[in-house]
Amino acid sequence: MLAKTTWGAGDYPLMATVLEPVSAQVVAAAEVGVGDRVIDVATGTGNAALQAAARGASVLAVDFEPALLALARDRERSAGVIEWVEGEAECLPAADGHADVLVSVFGVMYALDHSRAAQELVRVLAPCGRIALAAWTPGSFLPAMGAVVAQYLPPPPAASGPPSRWGDAEFLRLLLHQVGARLKATGIDRLTVRFDDIEEAAGFLIRTAGHVTDQKQQLSRTGRWQALNRDLEAFIRERCGPTPELELEYLIATATRD
Repeated sequence: MLAKTTWGAGDYPLMATVLEPVSAQVVAAAEVGVGDRVIDVATGTGNAALQAAARGASVLAVDFEPALLALARDRERSAGVIEWVEGEAECLPAADGHADVLVSVFGVMYALDHSRAAQELVRVLAPCGRIALAAWTPGSFLPAMGAVVAQYLPPPPAASGPPSRWGDAEFLRLLLHQVGARLKATGIDRLTVRFDDIEEAAGFLIRTAGHVTDQKQQLSRTGRWQALNRDLEAFIRERCGPTPELELEYLIATATRD
């Protein structure tokens, strides 16, 4: 299936495999159980949706990239437990109060309109419904890497703020409070990804970043592709040393609808 967005342009499924343990954390933090109605926002290749279904929940898994949804659907072993639907975080394809639990693993943070996305999270939750999210923390490895490669890429779509604001506990508390939800608990954790050398690490990061690989042809024509690679390798070396272990820091947060 052809990609509709740059999320389907690179090898994001490889990154999703690395991130799968975080989905397990988020689903556990949400205390998903038998009979729960769960919405997984920006499901990607379905990690959190599959984790929730394994706990006995019925799941609506939403993503705006149909190529990733197709991969996610192929991973499901029990037909009918998960409904895979194309849709946006700012306009979720679900009725008011549909879900007992809402989860998003490095997903809703990329919505262009943060306030609208937060409103949607609360709209689709039943009273006292539960939310569990994971988001990269400001200044951590991946947001900082984004600043390095951004100088080589077209300007991103206008957004209400950087995605990593969702990884700031105080910002998230205020954002959710404004839409009728209460932040219950937050914690910082790290995912370590090990590589043999700097070149392997840089190759992985470029290969799994669709918005970067999407520009390879254009950057190669202008002689800037190698420069991007050199800058990324220098960034990794500065952050991690000569034998890289990427420390990907993120916030885990739980909340309830008032």
